[in-house]
Amino acid sequence: MNLPRKIKVGTKWYSIEVVEAMKERGYAGKVHYDLKNIRIGKRSTYTNRPFTKMQVSDTFWHEVTHAILHDMGSPLYRSEPFVSAFATRLNKAIETAKF
Repeated sequence: MNLPRKIKVGTKWYSIEVVEAMKERGYAGKVHYDLKNIRIGKRSTYTNRPFTKMQVSDTFWHEVTHAILHDMGSPLYRSEPFVSAFATRLNKAIETAKF
């Protein structure tokens, strides 16, 4: 999946930034609500190995899910188990969609 440069969540536009690796150790991606920015790492900060295309797209949808839930005012935006489970299913649905 090619990642977009921007994505609109509610009324806010988020810029998408792909970085070599996240500054925060253990993170594959992060949404910055105040900066309206989503950062996605290309490799692991633990192993220094590159992420697969599926891992990158899964991370992208994970961070977008956080942004959507935050925009909705839902406390679920803080729930990593919910966001991870939902984003993984969303990513697979999008990858297998037949248009």
